[in-house]
Amino acid sequence: MRVALFTETFLPKIDGIVTRLRHTVEHLQRNGDQVLVFCPDGGVTEHKGAKVHGVKGISLPLYPELKLAIPTPSVGKAMERFKPNLVHVVNPAVLGLGGIYYAKTMNIPLVASYHTHLPQYLQHYGLGSLEGLLWELLKLGHNQAQLNLCTSTAMVNELVTHGIERVDLWQRGVDTEMFQPYLSSQQMRSRLSEGHPEYPLLLYVGRVSPEKQIENIKPVLEAIPDARLAVVGDGPHREALKVHFAGTKTNFVGYLQGLELATAFASSDAFIFPSRTETLGLVLLEAMAAGCPVVAVNSGGIPDIVTDGVNGYLFEPADADGAIVATQRLLAAKEDREKLRGNARLEAERWGWGAATRQLRDYYQKILYKESLSTAA
Repeated sequence: MRVALFTETFLPKIDGIVTRLRHTVEHLQRNGDQVLVFCPDGGVTEHKGAKVHGVKGISLPLYPELKLAIPTPSVGKAMERFKPNLVHVVNPAVLGLGGIYYAKTMNIPLVASYHTHLPQYLQHYGLGSLEGLLWELLKLGHNQAQLNLCTSTAMVNELVTHGIERVDLWQRGVDTEMFQPYLSSQQMRSRLSEGHPEYPLLLYVGRVSPEKQIENIKPVLEAIPDARLAVVGDGPHREALKVHFAGTKTNFVGYLQGLELATAFASSDAFIFPSRTETLGLVLLEAMAAGCPVVAVNSGGIPDIVTDGVNGYLFEPADADGAIVATQRLLAAKEDREKLRGNARLEAERWGWGAATRQLRDYYQKILYKESLSTAA
């Protein structure tokens, strides 16, 4: 297969969407498929044998790490040279609309996937009144596709409820070879806790932005005075959060990648994740693969991964003390915590990237088969 992949974010940016796309591209190429990635220009021209076509973009004022890349004539020329037999648009917003346009004008089957719960994000940027309009725009774009994929059952149901058609599940995936419990390290634990490895260590990994609701971790630190929090990642909310967490034992670590990130997960007592806007929460699976039990809100795609009391603890979004109680439960009994670690790893082992990409290829092939039948008719 020759797949043209349009995405609003790609390397060198670091986030859950980019992680999924990196592994997807790698596994498609390994299987003998050819992928051409269209994305905002970040200087990357190739990934695992796939060519990357960068399109100049404008940084978003509220989120400078994200770029809006407007399709140019060079995109059409690259499409003509590549001659894809399938187009996959990821979170179509601006560049992705170009993917939809070329799929339609060149009569190429179209797949779209939904990874970021943008309508809920609007509330955190003071734009909640635009939620209805955004759903209409999403419906208009996604309903052009022969198939719309989501990464959790909750998001499948959400899209169907809002009138998006032909929706199915693209199973979760995680790198179980990179993220391993045995990587637990006193040196990393000391680094994350700023020299106090003997105290309970809580970890947050992800974008440091308003929609992640990281500020909701502060009451947990106040209720468990000895606990320390390491915030791994960066984003537009970092400086505001430094002020918010002043006086607490919080370490803003910045980005960690690869083995360092895997070691951070394995060396922590609990991964705490207060975001209510997750379509999946890839970092949850990475934490669990590293044997780090999770404390997370019972919302979005998270209940697909975390089973309360088995591989982590969930708390209800409306429960003001929920995160505190869940974290205290997790930290209370060392013996139970070891069982949680083991169960977290077992859950993650079910979801390798190879299986997720095989499922995606099956979707692609079924669409191409249907297309061949309709053409023959």
